[in-house]
Amino acid sequence: MAAATVGVLLRLLLLPVVVVVSLLVGASRAANVTYDHRAVVIDGVRRVLVSGSIHYPRSTPDMWPGLIQKSKDGGLDVIETYVFWDIHEPVRGQAQQYDFEGRKDLVRFVKAVADAGLYVHLRIGPYVCAEWNYGGFPVWLHFVPGIKFRTDNEAFKAEMQRFTEKVVDTMKGAGLYASQGGPIILSQIENEYGNIDSAYGAAGKAYMRWAAGMAVSLDTGVPWVMCQQSDAPDPLINTCNGFYCDQFTPNSKSKPKMWTENWSGWFLSFGGAVPYRPAEDLAFAVARFYQRGGTFQNYYMYHGGTNFGRSTGGPFIATSYDYDAPIDEYGMVRQPKWGHLRDVHKAIKLCEPALIAAEPSYSSLGQNTEATVYQTADNSICAAFLANVDAQSDKAVKFNGNTYKLPAWSVSILPDCKNVVLNTAQINSQVTTSEMRSLGSSIQDTDDSLITPELATAGWSYAIEPVGITKENALTKPGLMEQINTTADASDFLWYSTSIVVKGDEPYLNGSQSNLLVNSLGHVLQVYINGKLAGSAKGSASSSLISLQTPVTLVPGKNKIDLLSTTVGLSNYGAFFDLIGAGVTGPVKLSGPNGALNLSSTDWTYQIGLRGEDLHLYNPSEASPEWVSDNAYPTNQPLIWYKTKFTAPAGDDPVAIDFTGMGKGEAWVNGQSIGRYWPTNLAPQSGCVNSCNYRGAYSSNKCLKKCGQPSQTLYHVPRSFLQPGSNDLVLFEQFGGDPSMISFTTRQTSSICAHVSEMHPAQIDSWISPQQTSQTPGPALRLECPREGQVISNIKFASFGTPSGTCGNYNHGECSSSQALAVVQEACVGMTNCSVPVSSNNFGDPCSGVTKSLVVEAACS
Repeated sequence: MAAATVGVLLRLLLLPVVVVVSLLVGASRAANVTYDHRAVVIDGVRRVLVSGSIHYPRSTPDMWPGLIQKSKDGGLDVIETYVFWDIHEPVRGQAQQYDFEGRKDLVRFVKAVADAGLYVHLRIGPYVCAEWNYGGFPVWLHFVPGIKFRTDNEAFKAEMQRFTEKVVDTMKGAGLYASQGGPIILSQIENEYGNIDSAYGAAGKAYMRWAAGMAVSLDTGVPWVMCQQSDAPDPLINTCNGFYCDQFTPNSKSKPKMWTENWSGWFLSFGGAVPYRPAEDLAFAVARFYQRGGTFQNYYMYHGGTNFGRSTGGPFIATSYDYDAPIDEYGMVRQPKWGHLRDVHKAIKLCEPALIAAEPSYSSLGQNTEATVYQTADNSICAAFLANVDAQSDKAVKFNGNTYKLPAWSVSILPDCKNVVLNTAQINSQVTTSEMRSLGSSIQDTDDSLITPELATAGWSYAIEPVGITKENALTKPGLMEQINTTADASDFLWYSTSIVVKGDEPYLNGSQSNLLVNSLGHVLQVYINGKLAGSAKGSASSSLISLQTPVTLVPGKNKIDLLSTTVGLSNYGAFFDLIGAGVTGPVKLSGPNGALNLSSTDWTYQIGLRGEDLHLYNPSEASPEWVSDNAYPTNQPLIWYKTKFTAPAGDDPVAIDFTGMGKGEAWVNGQSIGRYWPTNLAPQSGCVNSCNYRGAYSSNKCLKKCGQPSQTLYHVPRSFLQPGSNDLVLFEQFGGDPSMISFTTRQTSSICAHVSEMHPAQIDSWISPQQTSQTPGPALRLECPREGQVISNIKFASFGTPSGTCGNYNHGECSSSQALAVVQEACVGMTNCSVPVSSNNFGDPCSGVTKSLVVEAACS
């Protein structure tokens, strides 16, 4: 009888998903998407929706189906992505120049989401922020005559409308809006403009209203949203972004409460420690949002991915955009975050019938505790949330005649208003530990056989990048030119070159010595005197400004001064961010004991980019005489290109290159840039914590790791960048390094673990309301191998009693059952997954009267 009841319940719960699949497969039937005060409404039915951000250019087309399937398996209904103007329109207003190929194939990405039976929220912007170069705007936009960004400016509005129409027409042409039978149920115009619109005054408000009207006029057949825009005009839905949005209220009683960015972690900056957000806190924020009336929530990010090429913004945003997301940079699920959130989504979906049918009723259960009930008038459907928002103290509360224990900073979810299916502070899902393993992927000898397990020194070619001006199209002008206006971001690099004649008695000299001062807007500066490096400096994510003072040696006669200014991603956020400059601003002056020489207004010659860039040295298919093959190649020398061949690591594990030993530069695999590398940029020594307490409000600097270490040493190489047989790796090294120290690694799961106590709720998949069965399942520990075809081969640790520690470092504590290892081995070894009841009936009672836990660490093979 219970099994039949479960089957009926599951069919009812899965009914909305079946509707989605039938809607999307074949794009055969249009859907009517609207909204009311409670939810997005699809074909007349309110929906409780869980969404996650995946940015198509931050992964590769061959990764998309797997990422999307893992998102679906994690309980998502919707995939959200920005649209990146700069990558699609690299040249202004030339239809034949629009680029929607490869990682830029937006239509293919949206269709891949549809193929998985999920919806899409398309955030067109076209300003996206996203820690992306120039906020997603193409830099040519800066040079349109008379333009002012993101305000009531006709030139800007014309360009913005033209691109927005291009995106909408492209989506319509492929039949991808829900109104056409496609997956797109929502679109966004602008992005977080309410955070900065006051800086633009009345013109900003006029622009915002224009953008809303322009979007609606495009007739997509689906609702439009404006995030972080409290005065978004009807019919646009204003939405919330942040770490917590449970207290957010829409600007109209006719609009639903929506959360477009729930920050699952935070971005990484070169020179910063690595941020992370505990799974318990993220789950708490999600449950609180749905408790307080929300029905659409999106993780930013669900998969962060990689900033390939020169796409990072900031400045100083790192190449990794992992974001501590539920799916990591390499496409592997991050446990326990992914699994715990999956369980939260299942619990929310068990409450969906009540959430869409009833209005919330709130009541206090005591200090810092609250109950929210969704119950229909006929009492046929009821769901409840019990919250303890105290950041320190656990609570015992009375609700509907029963007592419930609420850990600090947690929410308990009761799909039947009586029984707890999940508490956000109690993780039932497994933990995985991953490691990067160095493999024997290596340089090839002339006969294409692997000769060493690491990159062989004999296998490197090199090309020297000359100091200073080498191009015929160099420009000479008096004074110091701003870098972005000069380069239009065609390259990270701009040379400033001048010369002086020294007689020997100049007041700025002390013998042959002088002090050189260079002030710059950033981001990185190198000073060369007569072709030799004399000093360097860098800014930081908090301040890109540079003031370099360095002693220099001058010679009688002519002295050449070359300054190499380097950008590390253009600004992407804030009012008037487009006007933030870069490069040498001055003064540039030589000073000594008796006076100074200001060089700021003298004639300077400018060269955009490197000679190696013009020669396409990064493209191995273009032969160049610049390359020198010599066993004794130079190392630890600035401004040098390196090239080698390698064979890709075997198998299909994710691949990365460990750039330990290198300084700063950019890397290309088979001509495709895997991004900027900078392993010598270290995080501050302080500010990190060994273990982050999830209790209490999270902020971006609350939970940091890897202080005093390189911000990033491992750089993702997508499998689709690699080819069978020989592959080419090209580096441009700016500071100096030793390429023989580079190694290839693969990302592999080393252990799977779980820790479940007698006080945990049952596994959510086994939950059945006691109204439907007299048997209440107890807590159970579950393990599952992460990859298809794997089985649990070894139980590394098992303890029932009072164990402690973390995955890979458990200990038995004060009491432990002697039966634990044998029981777990019997249940799990040889299985792809297993479930072990957590009770004294299964293990004996090693310490009576004490709440006991089961901890297991296992290996899969």
